[in-house]
Amino acid sequence: MNNLKKVGLTALATSLITTSAFAGAVSVTGSASINLANQSNSTQGNGFSSGDSLNFSGSGELDNGMTVTMKQEIDGGVMDDRSIAISMDGMGTLTINNHGGSSAMSAVDDVMPTAYGESWDVIGHTTASASLTPGMAAKEGAIGGYATDNSFFYDAPEMVEGLDVNVSYSPSNTARPDGSVSWALAYTGVEGLTVGYGKDDNGLAGTSSIETETMYAKYAFGSFTVGVQESEAENDGATAGDDEFSAMGITYQVSDDLTIGYHASERQFGDKSEDQESANLSVSYTSGGMTISAAMVSMDNVGGSSNAQDDIDGYAIDIGFAF
Repeated sequence: MNNLKKVGLTALATSLITTSAFAGAVSVTGSASINLANQSNSTQGNGFSSGDSLNFSGSGELDNGMTVTMKQEIDGGVMDDRSIAISMDGMGTLTINNHGGSSAMSAVDDVMPTAYGESWDVIGHTTASASLTPGMAAKEGAIGGYATDNSFFYDAPEMVEGLDVNVSYSPSNTARPDGSVSWALAYTGVEGLTVGYGKDDNGLAGTSSIETETMYAKYAFGSFTVGVQESEAENDGATAGDDEFSAMGITYQVSDDLTIGYHASERQFGDKSEDQESANLSVSYTSGGMTISAAMVSMDNVGGSSNAQDDIDGYAIDIGFAF
């Protein structure tokens, strides 16, 4: 009788182990970087910094053909992006972004080709940055969308050849009385050509309501990729809050490992007399799991300011490792 129990328990344990191995898998990827950045008219001090990120991913296939994937990121020792994605076997993929993530439009707020970074993003500081020099203006980026935590992102299946459709929903919260729906289209039915359009709103009413949209085109031919993009933000009832954004980019693939690029952008403010203009010349070299990137950047009238201290020039160098 005891022998029969042992055989039964062994068979059960084997069955459980086999089922667990079939049901899912867990993987970990990571990255680390060493950075050096510097700019004129700044007192930020030490320009060296580093970054590290660990990405945990667990996925499993259900009996009905769906695949569920959970992702969590530890960035600099702190829990960061978290999401759960449900791939519905020919019906698209629904992602719940518990933290991080983007709306359908903000995912394409600036998709212009570049070897390293957008011209408005490499140097300068935002309002929330602890290293913003007192008295200097905070920079503005591309016109994006309004994603929140616990938002939903749906990547629809291909219904027309070459057409990709994304839709997102950001639920209401204390700072957003109404939920917000965002959507974006991208068409790649012509070889080398990508054209896209996106639309979003901030979920507010009256004069606080802001609607944003963007459109872009990119074309790859030979070793070159070129692109142009136009975006606008319209404030209902307050025309002084209407902004416009434009960007262009070109990259040249020198070899499989080496890319050089040029990216330029302009942010026009409805409530300021000056436009923020940025330009970026960059290069990127990849060898195995290491990527070395560098950029020279010029920004005029940062944040729409006419002060001379808000015209800045600088550079950034990044050595990244993926494992």
